[in-house]
Amino acid sequence: MIRTTTCAVLATICLAWGSAATAQTTPAAPAGDPEKGRAKTQMCEGCHGIPGWRTAFPEVYPVPKLGGQHANYIIAALKEYRSGDRSHPTMRAVASNLSDADIANIAAYYSRPSVQTASK
Repeated sequence: MIRTTTCAVLATICLAWGSAATAQTTPAAPAGDPEKGRAKTQMCEGCHGIPGWRTAFPEVYPVPKLGGQHANYIIAALKEYRSGDRSHPTMRAVASNLSDADIANIAAYYSRPSVQTASK
């Protein structure tokens, strides 16, 4: 009985700590409008919407799937391409024309679980 109670207390503490740590390290993504984001994805789908697509420039690598990605990741990546912190020339060109609102909207669209792009 004591062992079970101790385990239950420790599990509760671990869950509470994990939730607090996650809340501190994963800030909420800025609110975006998924429908406005969908309207901005034509350029994205040219590469990210082709099943099994591999790019040959600047080097050969698989193009990542965007559907279901975490919004904060999409926002950070697009802002880094826009600023030049990430150097992929095509992505930098695409992101350079996006406002912060556009980026939030695109992130809101792609982060929805129902959105599936074909690339893996």
